[in-house]
Amino acid sequence: MYNVSNDKAIKIGATTFSELNYKESDIEELLRKNIDMICDEEESMLIVGKQVRNAQHGISDLTAVDNKGNIVLVEIKRDRKDIEARKEAFEFQAIRYAASYATIEDPEDLVNKIYAPYIEKYRSEFESGLLTSVELGARKLTEFLRENGAESNFNKNQKIILVASDYDEQTLSAVAWLNSNNVDITCFKMIPFKIQDEVYINIEKILPVNTYKDYYVNFLDSPIKSRQKKGFTRRTLPKINEMLEWGVVKAGDIIVAKGRDDEGTLLANGNVEVNGEEISMQKWLKELFGWSSIQTYVFAVHKETGKTLSQIREEYMDSEQSVREEI
Repeated sequence: MYNVSNDKAIKIGATTFSELNYKESDIEELLRKNIDMICDEEESMLIVGKQVRNAQHGISDLTAVDNKGNIVLVEIKRDRKDIEARKEAFEFQAIRYAASYATIEDPEDLVNKIYAPYIEKYRSEFESGLLTSVELGARKLTEFLRENGAESNFNKNQKIILVASDYDEQTLSAVAWLNSNNVDITCFKMIPFKIQDEVYINIEKILPVNTYKDYYVNFLDSPIKSRQKKGFTRRTLPKINEMLEWGVVKAGDIIVAKGRDDEGTLLANGNVEVNGEEISMQKWLKELFGWSSIQTYVFAVHKETGKTLSQIREEYMDSEQSVREEI
């Protein structure tokens, strides 16, 4: 990271969570409240558990359900030293916990064992009412699965996300091997920087590595200007700013939340204006649906065309690909 001022770039070195006096529980709570730090606008996720204890007395950090119906286990370690100091390998610990989640039979089972106790613990963060924690959990989980079209796929697979500021080579080697054998496990680095009295965190996905299969073709450049193809990973698909540049949407268009009457006005910077206030589209939709993170482009509908932003983006990219192929 660099601080740029008066045409001079000064490199700012990373620090560590231990140097910042952050405990593992601090990072865990940060991600619990901001799981979209390790998601993006192409994913939806619902946090359903924290510090869940299994039958063998193992305790997993965070538990979630994603938009594909997978149960997601998020395991956190503060620094590389914490990983190396463990008697049990970081990735093996996560695999054991994920295996225990494979025994969850259906959404009702998840609610009773994990989600309802989580709601009870953090009841102040949920809407008040006469519903019990079990009833509220069942309603929210059912809505999440239904809206994401994942009801029939619930817990057919489990997903593991490892988070640390750094990793040892053995962990990375093991995760790479697991990926090659179709185990869905991802490693994220959370690298802290301290600038004056402010803490900044850089998020970097390091495994699985991208292959050519993970790329979309970049159609931003005119085929006349350049025939060079650039890649977009699935985590870096074109966003709303590019769509505004393409002209497929424009400032002033009305964006409607999918399946709801709530709407906002698209602004030139990609945010939306709702009830006279400017807010990011992701935050607006996340708060409306009450999920930990949301597939922004799937749940944002362009009112004039009736299409989701995801559909509009896909149609534009397909049309540009056709033009390229004809040249």
